[in-house]
Amino acid sequence: MCQLLGMNCATPTDITFSFRGFSQRAGITSDHSDGFGIAFFEDKACRLFVDNQSAVESPIAEFIRNYPIKSRNVIAHIRKATQGKITLENSHPFVRELWGRQWIFAHNGDLHHFHPRLSARFTPVGNTDSEWAFCYVLDQLVQRFGYVEPTLEQISEALTQIAPSIAEYGTFNFCLSNGQALFSYATSKLHWLVRAYPFKPARLIDLDVEVDFSTVTTVEDRVAIITTEPLTQNEAWTAYVPGELIVFKNGQPVQRSVTHVQRLKREQENPALIRKTKADQY
Repeated sequence: MCQLLGMNCATPTDITFSFRGFSQRAGITSDHSDGFGIAFFEDKACRLFVDNQSAVESPIAEFIRNYPIKSRNVIAHIRKATQGKITLENSHPFVRELWGRQWIFAHNGDLHHFHPRLSARFTPVGNTDSEWAFCYVLDQLVQRFGYVEPTLEQISEALTQIAPSIAEYGTFNFCLSNGQALFSYATSKLHWLVRAYPFKPARLIDLDVEVDFSTVTTVEDRVAIITTEPLTQNEAWTAYVPGELIVFKNGQPVQRSVTHVQRLKREQENPALIRKTKADQY
């Protein structure tokens, strides 16, 4: 399956250190080489870079490793395809507009027979289970809140109901952001940490690189890193509890909740999430 990387910060920060290590897993220290993508928020909009080449070979990834774009919310993804061809339209993160903001979503996992009924408002461009899940999440938010933008607390509460209903169909780990906060959810494997004053050195697992963050930060800086597998060997990473939703804002977790996921025994137990026409199978 794929791997995720997210960053949420109190002040605009670059992700070059973490991305250098993370991108090694796209063919050097692991085999997640079926495309990559990364999105940097700037207020309501984001810079999105995707490629169906691996993050080891892609010139775009090389640019990202060497250009310190600063942002308060970043989501990156390296793909190991389980559903959908290795094409640009199937490369994460995916982007959509909702309530006058761009929303970014990346998924790690595999959802079986998940092709929900969607409105015309959000339609997949590619043919991955991940993009179907993203469109379904946004559809459900619109059904709940209409055209009035909800608070972050209301979005978080809605996700505690929406995410487990999707997770019934398989492995569902994701990072989602609208530029105001970073929402993350895991049913199997996701880890997080917060770097804050007084900062300490950090050494990558996948590269022989160390940075002493105390020399490049201020007391106002605070950075939360979310990733599938820990990126550094000398920091204390916290593993998500299965079914845990964590919301990060200003570089720290502001809400944590755990919802039990009931795996479906039969597809027909939740027919609203499944369409069984031939055209829906990929």
